[in-house]
Parts: sequence; C-alpha cells; structure tokens
Amino acid sequence: MAAVRGLADEILGRHDRLDVLVNNAGLISPHYRLSEDGFELTFAVNHLAPFLLTNLLLDRLKASAPARVITVASRAHRGSRIDLATITGSRGWSMGKSYGRSKLCNILFTRELARRLEGTGVTATCLHPGGVATGFGQRGGLVELGWRLAKPFMISAEKGAETTLFLATIADATPFNGGYVVGKVLECPDPAALDDSLARRLWDESARLVRP
Repeated sequence: MAAVRGLADEILGRHDRLDVLVNNAGLISPHYRLSEDGFELTFAVNHLAPFLLTNLLLDRLKASAPARVITVASRAHRGSRIDLATITGSRGWSMGKSYGRSKLCNILFTRELARRLEGTGVTATCLHPGGVATGFGQRGGLVELGWRLAKPFMISAEKGAETTLFLATIADATPFNGGYVVGKVLECPDPAALDDSLARRLWDESARLVRP
C-alpha cells in the first residue's frame, strides 16, 4: 500500500486534472503469499490496491468531471463467493479461487463506487478484456506451462485493450455506469456481483484495512 500511496502522490503532483483512471495492474499467484502489509497477495494487488488508489485520487477526479474510473475485472469472477471475515487469510485458498474472488471484488467495488459517485459527473465501470496473451500467467511450474500452451489461442494485448479504450473514449459513458462490460456491451455478471449489501460491506472492510 505504500507503493500505491507513492503513486497517488506522484500523479497528484504532476497533474492538475485527471480525466480517466484505468485500474489494470493485477496478478495471479501460484502460491499463498502475503503482501508487505500482511494481506493475501492476490487480494491485495487485484482489489485493495485499486481501491486505495481510486480513493486517493477521487477528489481530483471529481474536480475534473466529467471523468471516469475503469477497472479491469474478469469472467473468472463467476462462481466465486466472498467471506469478508477470511478474505485476507489462507482459509479456502487456491490459486483459482483467490483470483476469482479478487475479480468479484472488482465488480462489487465498481457498483458501490458508482453509487457513491452519483451526481458528481464521475462514472465507474468495469470490464472483462478477454483471454489476453501477455506474460500474466508466466509464474513458473504447471501454471506457466498451461499459460504457454493456451497463448496461441488468446487475443493480442492490443485486442485485449479495446474494451478499456472504448470505455475511456466513448462520448458518453453514463449508460455503462456501475456496469460490467464484455465486448463493448453490458453483460449481467454472476448474481453474487449484484449484491449491493455485500458491495457496501466490502467497501467498509477495504477502507478499514487500508485507511485511504
């Protein structure tokens, strides 16, 4: 989280306005690991980091309205479930489960952010970019082997960026506000991602953990 705070300070120091924030950085960890702050690493990088960065930049985004926050989620969220009491620990951990939960968090975060930003001129959307042939899954062992075997069937990084760029540049992003976008159209996410009570509780717990 110190690195996130440093990034926010750098952005605020260099730019008087902020029109678009894209939360795209992420990872999939083949082993259970903790961040420097003591959080499960996938959850820390894929959810807590964009949550904190967005909140630290929120006043600048509001002052720059109309502005947009775009978060890269994934179809891997489908079937995932969140227990806020154990989400930062090792209980029930597996590589796939932790990644799926973090992507579910991205969608819930977007819904709650859109709710909180009503009337500010700032929209919040999230998206699934597709299976993109980057170095994302090259973590050694069977994970990397599987990733390399699948790569020829994946889309290019340029193709994978299309939905993000679409949401960043479309004249009016309001129809997509709070939504989950796949292939430039709204798609209904897993029912767990539509739980507004869970979205609020996740927001409150995330704020307690990182203290934005």
